[in-house]
Amino acid sequence: MCLAVPGKILKIDDSGELRMAAVDFGGVTRDICIEWLPEAGIGDYVLAHVGTALSMIDEESAKASLDAFDEIEKLMAEEDELEIL
Repeated sequence: MCLAVPGKILKIDDSGELRMAAVDFGGVTRDICIEWLPEAGIGDYVLAHVGTALSMIDEESAKASLDAFDEIEKLMAEEDELEIL
């Protein structure tokens, strides 16, 4: 099973062999390959897996996914706190 994470393109670099982008994944910025999404531009959201953008996604769906990840993280933290007690 693969997990693709939504992120927002902040900057694009076309200077190398592959088209790369700095992408913000909920506060963490990573450089990923966007070679296979020639239509992707700054401000667009993409779904990425292991350093490669797989598809484009609209902002509303991206934010909903990021909110769901945040909720899962909170629930896991609460569960960890209960186990300590």
